[in-house]
Amino acid sequence: MNIHAIREQFPILHQEINGHPLVYLDSAASSQKPRSVIDAVRNYYELDHANVHRGVHSLGSRATDAYEGAREKVARFIHAPSAEQIVFTRGTTTALNLVASSYARAVCQEGDEIVITPMEHHSNLIPWQQVAKATGATLKFIPLQPDGTITLEDAEATITDRTKIVSVTYVSNVLGCVNPIKQLAELAHRKGAVIVVDGAQSTPHMKVDVQDLDVDFYAFSGHKMCGPTGIGALYGRRSLLENMEPIEYGGEMIDFVELYESTWKDIPYRFEGGTPIIAGAVGLGAAIDFLEQIGMDAIDQHEKHLTKYAYDVLSNIDGLTIYGPEQNRVGLVTFNIDDVHPHDVATVLDTKGIAIRAGHHCCQPLMRWLNVSATARASFYIYNTTDEIDRLADALIQTKEFFGYGIE
Repeated sequence: MNIHAIREQFPILHQEINGHPLVYLDSAASSQKPRSVIDAVRNYYELDHANVHRGVHSLGSRATDAYEGAREKVARFIHAPSAEQIVFTRGTTTALNLVASSYARAVCQEGDEIVITPMEHHSNLIPWQQVAKATGATLKFIPLQPDGTITLEDAEATITDRTKIVSVTYVSNVLGCVNPIKQLAELAHRKGAVIVVDGAQSTPHMKVDVQDLDVDFYAFSGHKMCGPTGIGALYGRRSLLENMEPIEYGGEMIDFVELYESTWKDIPYRFEGGTPIIAGAVGLGAAIDFLEQIGMDAIDQHEKHLTKYAYDVLSNIDGLTIYGPEQNRVGLVTFNIDDVHPHDVATVLDTKGIAIRAGHHCCQPLMRWLNVSATARASFYIYNTTDEIDRLADALIQTKEFFGYGIE
């Protein structure tokens, strides 16, 4: 894996921030875009733009082919049985809300259980809170171990015969831990529940096979995997999707309309009302081409190397606390420096050209579990290097000195 050649394909990386070469360590929030993705979106608008599924003219046909071709690429990328089981959405948040609003509200009732974990992003917490309030179902949480991970023993004790839905992140956006999705799916199915997976932080970094995992729903975003913002996808088991009602109504999603009644198109189109995110889908397809050209195994190996290196280097900084497990973590290190607010850390690092994330990372319950108000997070992707991690470590030491850490 030639990191120099990969970095050359990302125009945004070749600039200075505050007089320093940019070190971008915020890919867990949103990854940067290679030239091939930028070109694909531009070429679509310059050469092929038209609405899809409607016009019989050449531009309409080319736009439709590009849009549906992107759906085929998504299905192949996550090993879905068919492209019809891929619903394009605005991202993971929209996809999870679709499952909660269309599927969960129809099947849950008073006395049923929805099982999640305290590490969930708000996008995989608040929709289930609302389902519980609307249906009378009970929201339950698989407890966390001291390092923030979950155990199958605790999961088995939490998931019961009353559980209708288990919804879990594949990879925590704060702790970096990888949850045992395949085993959780087996537990859920044994109890008659369906499993929903937030794949926002897993899909960009590792091979995903929804059939091997045996999940019922799987959601992810394009902007975290070198694609454009505003595009994502939901995979659903065919038998479930076919029995779900749309939650947005209008053009594109209808089959036949009378004055007082209407019928819906087959999946996935019943869930894609209105003009879809065509350019975003084209860009997502190009991002998948880019990632597949590098190889997901190579990406996984590179990121594991970076993450271990960062964990080891940052662990040697006095007064710095790292959250989450040391092993079996993906692409990020979340930390705090004693007596220095993470927003101050991020601000000082920015003066040195280093971009990290600081805040609650849309995980306020997890912050309270960690007994902190916020954390700093450095996250890595295919274009990052160990030299950049060394720059981060040096800058963090200087940040401590700037705030007088350790001075009596």
